[in-house]
Amino acid sequence: MANALVSIQISPRTPGGASVIPYVDRAIDVIKSAGVPYRVAPLETTMEGELSQLLGIVQEMNAAMAALGCESVLSHVKIYYNPEQGASMDSLLEKYPNGQ
Repeated sequence: MANALVSIQISPRTPGGASVIPYVDRAIDVIKSAGVPYRVAPLETTMEGELSQLLGIVQEMNAAMAALGCESVLSHVKIYYNPEQGASMDSLLEKYPNGQ
């Protein structure tokens, strides 16, 4: 059972002031390849899993930005941690079935 939700908004300082969209797409690819449940929203992406694994994914996302030539990266991270009862996006969103 997952014990954490981690939401991240990654803001890389792109080479030459390039659009951040391809860089954000690459960051989301890092999440996809990790195989954890996730949801992309307009301003952040939320992942579900074990806290240590999710923080490792955040680290990989930042490393990917550096590998693409970003001078620096600002990562806005929110963490919901519930080691006793677990954490899931579905349980927190069950009363909002259509995001409303």
